[in-house]
Amino acid sequence: MNGIPAPAALPTTLADWLALLESRHPRGADGITLGLARVRAVSQALGQHPFAPIITVGGTNGKGSTCAMLENILRHAGYRVGLYTSPHLLDYNERVRINGQAIDDAALCAAFSQIEAARLAAGDVFLSYFEVGTLAAWECFAAIRPDVIILEVGLGGRLDATNIYDADCAIVTSIALDHQDFLGHDREQIGFEKAGIFRSGRVAICADPQPPQTLLAHAADIAADLRLINRDFGHVEQDLLQWQYWSRSPSPAATAIQRRSGLAHPGLRGPIQLQNASGVLAALDALREQLPVAMRDIRQGLLEVELPGRFQMLPGRPQIVLDIAHNPQAIQLLADNLSGRGQGYYQQTWAVFGMMRDKDVAAALKLLQTRIDHWLLCDLPGSRAATADELATTLHTIAPTASHWCFASVADALQLAREQAGENDRIVVFGSFLTVAAALRFIHAD
Repeated sequence: MNGIPAPAALPTTLADWLALLESRHPRGADGITLGLARVRAVSQALGQHPFAPIITVGGTNGKGSTCAMLENILRHAGYRVGLYTSPHLLDYNERVRINGQAIDDAALCAAFSQIEAARLAAGDVFLSYFEVGTLAAWECFAAIRPDVIILEVGLGGRLDATNIYDADCAIVTSIALDHQDFLGHDREQIGFEKAGIFRSGRVAICADPQPPQTLLAHAADIAADLRLINRDFGHVEQDLLQWQYWSRSPSPAATAIQRRSGLAHPGLRGPIQLQNASGVLAALDALREQLPVAMRDIRQGLLEVELPGRFQMLPGRPQIVLDIAHNPQAIQLLADNLSGRGQGYYQQTWAVFGMMRDKDVAAALKLLQTRIDHWLLCDLPGSRAATADELATTLHTIAPTASHWCFASVADALQLAREQAGENDRIVVFGSFLTVAAALRFIHAD
């Protein structure tokens, strides 16, 4: 921390701090104010400055998986890693991790106090819930001084609070339609926003096989060192257990392709993870002089990576699958994973489904209707959430005879699913971070 004194009569517990921040700017509220001027002014008042290599990860889907792989590989290589992600599933502390461990309450409270003082000193600057959280994460990192910092973009990229920190390497994982009210109504508009995390003269990785022209143009305009999947790097699946990563030298004089074979499939499920892992290895290649990593660390890091809520299969029978998928691209990946290799045979599939009203509910239902036998539709907290009755109305227009029930909570829906499902059935919980979080709380309390 930089020594700015905190004002008197501020919260003393993390719960009270979060309540204060939510009262100023509820997380589910409309009217998000995008822009970097306010958060940058407070960052400057705090005296924040880079002290370690920074990797910023943006994109529509795959950000969490990419961050988890980077973190695990770098930790296996012996580096102290600071990771900032959002949102959290169960506890706010999950958003700030040092060497795989969630930050403690005391460190967060100290950071929030510093930010409040700096915010007032900068002219009583308004900060959103996410902006305060981003500044607090940096304050926590500054106090501990990890060897490398990984920042997951919250919304878009160009105007996201994480973008006040200049990335040594920026990764865009995928680009699809989501948050259209803020980012634009097609992939070209959204691609421009995602490309905002690129920096002039620094490596920019794009792991989307079909990058929008706006992303390519912006990278060229600012003279970023853009490296594209399937052009500059990529992957080849060797067999069920191993895959190969390939890359071209960025030097115009070098034409040879370098290959790394015998890599373990990532611990995260789904064929899309090879695309994400390729982007990770391209970033590590770009930073190899600052952060050298051995092949054994890459293999082990990929094999052992875990990420709750991303096609997470819980032990026991019936099988329970948790997935935060909440936009059409992610829902399609969920559908593919449900029928993909290694899933085996399930007599029936029960879906516990809750979703935000501003998401494409109809698309989600259409993509999964042939893979779901019974729908358990549930209310979620907050004004943005679709009610179970609203979900049922949409389902009826898509599949008029679909078996379904409506519930006041995820816990009630999951309880019935567990009672009704047979040992050879499968229960899929999806649609939102809130849906998966509520399911985890119910399961942990059982």
